[in-house]
Amino acid sequence: MNSPDLPVKAEFKKASPFTKIKYMKKLIAGLIASVTLLAGTAAQAVDGVTAKQLLIGQSITLEDGKNDYGVAVLAGVQTYLKTANARGGVNGRQIVLKTLDDDNKNAKAESNARQLVEQDKVFALFGSIEGGPSVAVMKAANELKVPFFGPMAGSPTLRRPYQPLVFPVRAEHREEFFALISHAKSLGIRKIAFVRSDSETGEQHLANVRLICQRLGMTLVADLPFKSDIADAQLDNMVTQLEQTGAQMVFNHGGAGVYEKLIRKAKAKAMPTAFYAVNSASAQLVKRLGDLSHGMVFTQVVPSPWERKSAITREYQTEFARFMPGQEFSYGSLEGYLTAKALVAALKLAGPNPTRESFVTALEGASLDLNGLRASYDSSNHQGLAFVDISMVTRESKFRH
Repeated sequence: MNSPDLPVKAEFKKASPFTKIKYMKKLIAGLIASVTLLAGTAAQAVDGVTAKQLLIGQSITLEDGKNDYGVAVLAGVQTYLKTANARGGVNGRQIVLKTLDDDNKNAKAESNARQLVEQDKVFALFGSIEGGPSVAVMKAANELKVPFFGPMAGSPTLRRPYQPLVFPVRAEHREEFFALISHAKSLGIRKIAFVRSDSETGEQHLANVRLICQRLGMTLVADLPFKSDIADAQLDNMVTQLEQTGAQMVFNHGGAGVYEKLIRKAKAKAMPTAFYAVNSASAQLVKRLGDLSHGMVFTQVVPSPWERKSAITREYQTEFARFMPGQEFSYGSLEGYLTAKALVAALKLAGPNPTRESFVTALEGASLDLNGLRASYDSSNHQGLAFVDISMVTRESKFRH
């Protein structure tokens, strides 16, 4: 049916130029309205995407508020998302985060991920911590074909074999191991020991440590695996192994509580062994050890959150003080802030009408500028950041970079 004020084909030929221009304008306006409606309908058809918001799902280890690191990470994430939303969000959409506590349990993490995707209809999964829960979320993401952005864990399983739907931001533990062993070598140390979980992931870490030792001409004199229910007698056996093998330096993967007990037992025997550690729960470990932590060497996967040497730290300090007044700066909140900043940059690349496919495609070959740090991804390697720094605990129980 023709609109009463638009000429039919025969009449159009006879119409004046003015009438023809008027007709064309109405036709173009109608086409624009149709395209807009179709685009809006397409956006509505994508889980987690509406005209006004992007819904992101997060399963994270909070342990009902008792996990200090998880709480700090979440505060950092919330800070950057508030910052981004105050600036208009992503292409006019506000970023909404749906967070579930996995209680540091792998089964719960996977269940959370499935709920977030299948019931809550989130656009993407994001920001788990701890290796086990993060790998469990990855499993669900792969099965449900949903992107998993920014797992804050260093597990090799998140990267190898290549995971096309998983986009870590922080450096992996392998890079931390290399930094720790290289630092020890620079001090003349040659014999090292490795404390790690007695698990498939722990075995993968051990393989990486062996390769690094071979490359650097170091000797791994003690492999010290442990289960979560390790008894005091087993810890005593570990201390004996350190003594008998002459290990000059020992470092860990995970298990901060177990590592703390081992350090206390070794220090009680006045052993000269140097204790190093990866970033995981570093601030919490130093707090619990007190004076016994002085002189310990840690790797960190973000710059110092207290010093203002880097642009990203200065940005973080300003926004965190604004949105989380009274809360202390920390490695956890800076990592959360940085990872959320990367998420927003990635979402912008997905375009004005994002789909999960456009999100993943846009990240292949992307290099995200995080105010001085750069996270890189390509079609065969989702490295994220390569940043690893060495920090030492001072006599004031502060981290010096």
